[in-house]
Amino acid sequence: MATLHFAAPVNGKFIDLTKVADEVFSKKMMGEGFGVEPEDGNVYSPVTGTVESIFKTKHAIGIKTAEGLEVLLHLGLDTVELEGKPFTMHVKEDDQVTPDTLLATADVEQIKDAGKDPVVLTLITNTNDYVANAKNLVKSGDQVEVHHNVFEITTK
Repeated sequence: MATLHFAAPVNGKFIDLTKVADEVFSKKMMGEGFGVEPEDGNVYSPVTGTVESIFKTKHAIGIKTAEGLEVLLHLGLDTVELEGKPFTMHVKEDDQVTPDTLLATADVEQIKDAGKDPVVLTLITNTNDYVANAKNLVKSGDQVEVHHNVFEITTK
């Protein structure tokens, strides 16, 4: 067993995953994790790992850690419909990343203007295989800053 920490990927307001306005995420169908309502559009890696995938529509980035965790950063709710327009990627597949790595820039205003929720979700998609316990290190509604740990898991 090991304890692994996750940094806030954006500056903003921390949101407990159960409070996210989409049941796919709030009921943890995509795994354990957390959300941050962004103050700005700079999206950093929450973990150290390797970029495994960048969705064609640029709304999601997959990162695999050395421990085998598959971490998905999901930029906004229903933003797949925006076909990548509000997102600029700063990494590519196979890049090594840390919490200091700027992954992407999101145009938060453009996302809101399109009627979408800009919440940035950090999800562990292989939770069932790896996660014994998960907990928030801050409260829902707290202000968080990039590079600061906000979530931790204990591996099986």
